[in-house]
Amino acid sequence: MPDQPVPLSILDLSPIVSGATPAQALRNTLDLARHAEEAGYLRYWVAEHHLTEGVASSSPAVLIGAIASVTSAIRVGSGAVQMGHQTPLAVVEAFGTLSGLYPGRIDLGLGRSMQRRSEAAKALEDQAARPPAAPAQARVVNGLLIPPPYSPAALLKSPRHAQQAALLQQPGAQSPDFAGQVRDIRAFLAGTWRSESGISLAAVPGAGADAEIWILGSSAGQSSQVAGSLGLPFAASYHITPATVLEATDAYRAAFTPGVLDRPHVMVSADVVVAPTDAQARDLAAGYGPWVRSIRAGSGAMPFPSPAQARTLEWTEKDRALVEDRTSTQFVGSPATVAKSLRILQEATGADELLVTTITYEHADRVRSAKLLAREWGLS
Repeated sequence: MPDQPVPLSILDLSPIVSGATPAQALRNTLDLARHAEEAGYLRYWVAEHHLTEGVASSSPAVLIGAIASVTSAIRVGSGAVQMGHQTPLAVVEAFGTLSGLYPGRIDLGLGRSMQRRSEAAKALEDQAARPPAAPAQARVVNGLLIPPPYSPAALLKSPRHAQQAALLQQPGAQSPDFAGQVRDIRAFLAGTWRSESGISLAAVPGAGADAEIWILGSSAGQSSQVAGSLGLPFAASYHITPATVLEATDAYRAAFTPGVLDRPHVMVSADVVVAPTDAQARDLAAGYGPWVRSIRAGSGAMPFPSPAQARTLEWTEKDRALVEDRTSTQFVGSPATVAKSLRILQEATGADELLVTTITYEHADRVRSAKLLAREWGLS
């Protein structure tokens, strides 16, 4: 183990498990955040998901305020605010409020969300017009498994997907350019925003707020380019899109120009489950495959099943193939096993920080997972 391991942080979805309520999931998030602070994690981020029965984290700013109120030092932030259906002003006002109440502790993670979905749909149309290519193969790069990319065709075609997009935006609204949104957010925070006609307006209480801006991305597309060109820190997703994590981090570094930061700064995410033994951890992670399947089948994240429930669910080769990239890149095992995998991830991507997310049926198992990993990693 290195003498000074890279910082470790937590991403939380406030998962709703089978038989539980959203209120219980939110209270569990507050409890896990307190334990994370005690264990020495650097950041505690919450995701933004909508209209799913298995995730309670739909309003990051509200949840961040609650988490910050029950902790005292850990940085708290969004992973990420979905900018496809929000305005820069609304985001700056919300996070300016949080920064005013909890100075020096708020991270503003930004993601493209619905803009990226529309691009994915267009890419699928273009792909259908070309001759089929040979299937991509899994590869190992510096010890890290890079699986073939997942195709979101079924998800993008689902009626639920289209309805969700309609509910998140005002009628007729179009998602603006992400780069322009980020520029506006930075200007509002700096107190320098002006319209094209020269009107100067202040986003109160956002102007002057010290929220730290992060860009989250999963490919070599616009997110990595924007983060790099503005000299902002970048968070790349291995836990959702492991196939393109190296492309994303390479593109960010290639595009980097000193700005907010003098040099590139990368955080990479991973899905982990830690237990005293490898066998125990595998049992706790039994519901992960069915949970991912429910998302990719277009029905939204299901309440996370217990290990016993997961073993009774029908499971086909088609199901296995649908989630293979996620289940094969989930780090599951004893503290030593998972720490070894995380070190490989850090070295292969050159990550300056790591971000872990964990879902288990029992909340106590999730708390234990965070504590065991923190101890093994040398946080405390």
